[in-house]
Amino acid sequence: MSQVHEVLEVIKRGSDELLVEQELVEKLKSGRPLRVKAGFDPTAPDLHLGHTVLLNKLRHLQELGHQVSFLIGDFTGMIGDPTGKSATRPPLTKEQVKENAKSYTEQVFKILKPEQTEVVFNSTWMEKLGASGMVRLAATHTVARMLERDDFSKRYRGNQPIAIHEFLYPLLQGYDSVELKADLELGGTDQKFNLLVGRELQKHFGQSPQCILTMPLLEGLDGVNKMSKSLGNYVGINEAPQEIFGKLMSVSDELMWRYIELLSFAPLADVRRWKQEVAEGRNPRDIKVGFAQEIVGRFHSQHAAEKALADFEARFQKGVIPDDVPEIVINCEVAGLPVAQMLKQAGLVASTSEAMRMIEQGGVRLDGERVSDKGLILKVGATFVAQVGKRKFARVSISG
Repeated sequence: MSQVHEVLEVIKRGSDELLVEQELVEKLKSGRPLRVKAGFDPTAPDLHLGHTVLLNKLRHLQELGHQVSFLIGDFTGMIGDPTGKSATRPPLTKEQVKENAKSYTEQVFKILKPEQTEVVFNSTWMEKLGASGMVRLAATHTVARMLERDDFSKRYRGNQPIAIHEFLYPLLQGYDSVELKADLELGGTDQKFNLLVGRELQKHFGQSPQCILTMPLLEGLDGVNKMSKSLGNYVGINEAPQEIFGKLMSVSDELMWRYIELLSFAPLADVRRWKQEVAEGRNPRDIKVGFAQEIVGRFHSQHAAEKALADFEARFQKGVIPDDVPEIVINCEVAGLPVAQMLKQAGLVASTSEAMRMIEQGGVRLDGERVSDKGLILKVGATFVAQVGKRKFARVSISG
């Protein structure tokens, strides 16, 4: 019994909610490998660390000996998941779905074990369901039940249109669980309603209902908002090793523990020991370095992780300019170029106002010297290394 509870602790690590815990205990006691399901609509082909929270939990379950069904919703992707949306979402074309699905499968095996992963497409059974099967499926739930879902309810109260096909999405996601005979389904906290529909449909079809494990949405580098490319607070898994390493080293010491809980494969005993060591005076930077190396190693290689650390230390502790600095030539038709204009044209800032702000904050250097004069004019013919913040560099030449 103690072994089951140790396994349960690993499964629940970092999770938001487990339903129903006692049912999962009974499934674990059976000793057979569980069928673990997680569905992904192929809408965003480039993954960031926020997307990997669910993948990491699947890997934890594989380490415990369970089998993962990695479901690509190529059929439901053409409907568009309405979860969290304030308006009807445009469907994807078959070509978009196919291209995004290919990108997903190339990326997920950087985390999942191929030998314990079955990649499945729900069009396999959905296209066989037919019109009569779809009608029977729709008959299992009422409109009132669908309107219990928070986003549908808000749109209904706000007189926002809800298309009939959007009601089908939770049913189709639930039917996937029936076809896969899932024992456990994983999803984000925003997917709870859909996951519960899966339980109800399994009961309707005479199956043992799946348990549900919901995972939280990961905060971005700012520690406030959900990780998102549109907010610029993300770490992409296909980014350069030095970029991943530098971004992770920039997170706060408090956020570091959140990332370790959700993204690291380190044993829980190690994490507890690290927290104790920090409480006793160990520098949390040491823990952060090890974590950043783990993530870089996972998505690139151990050699890349070691080089990223060496580059980071050289750049930020010793002031060394990195080797891969882009070379920029700026043409200037007058005698000189204002420093703020140079920074914008070199792509180091988004606007001259941002350049001015960075100069005020002491975040701009030319050849290692801090720039304090916002009115500085750079002469034609000058060549120098410009630096903004800790990670942005460019070797700039001003040409007449």
